[in-house]
Amino acid sequence: MRPAPGTRTDRAALAVLLLPLLGALVLLLSAAPAQAAGYRYWSFWRAGDGGAWAYQSQGPAVAVPPDGAVDGWRFAVSPDGGRDAAKPRTAAPFDQVCAATPAQDGRKRVAVVLDFGTAEDAGASAVQPPGQRTACASVAPRATSAEVLAAVAPPLRYDSNGLLCAIAGYPRAGCGDQVDAAGGAGPAEPAADHGSGPDLGPVAGGALVAVLAGGAVWQARRRRHS
Repeated sequence: MRPAPGTRTDRAALAVLLLPLLGALVLLLSAAPAQAAGYRYWSFWRAGDGGAWAYQSQGPAVAVPPDGAVDGWRFAVSPDGGRDAAKPRTAAPFDQVCAATPAQDGRKRVAVVLDFGTAEDAGASAVQPPGQRTACASVAPRATSAEVLAAVAPPLRYDSNGLLCAIAGYPRAGCGDQVDAAGGAGPAEPAADHGSGPDLGPVAGGALVAVLAGGAVWQARRRRHS
């Protein structure tokens, strides 16, 4: 007598069908290359109430700081994704940074905090990073943060995609270099947000489709013979 659908025998048959495919999927996922530890780049911040740094999702060429703002910049190895990037290690109030820069009609003042990071952030081939510094920019009312930065920390260096690579000439080379888990630099490419989901890749994804398809075929056969 054929066992009724849903019995222990049916479940055992399904397990025999799926186990090889599931094993192949596990092997593929375990063989996937390790994700990069992060990127070496300048991250952009603005001081909020109380001086706390807030990550700026707008690029400096778009962001227009108001009069009395404090823009912050930090060069470091930071994770891909932005908001987890390393913040400037110090905060400086606007009144302190711009105390010696008088207000002018038709101009705004923006304080700038530059943190060039640590020797570890610089990488083995880079020179010792400069010390942290502050500056006060007196610029036109509609000046962007990029224009503010150009006024107080030249030379700036950008790549062909408009990514800010260097402030005050630092670093001398590289731009958003990918850094592997061991601290080595991979191919230079800008940081990008890849989302929070896992990237299985086409081969592992195909194995997952095979698992689901195998289960669907088994279910269809069971219904036809029930």
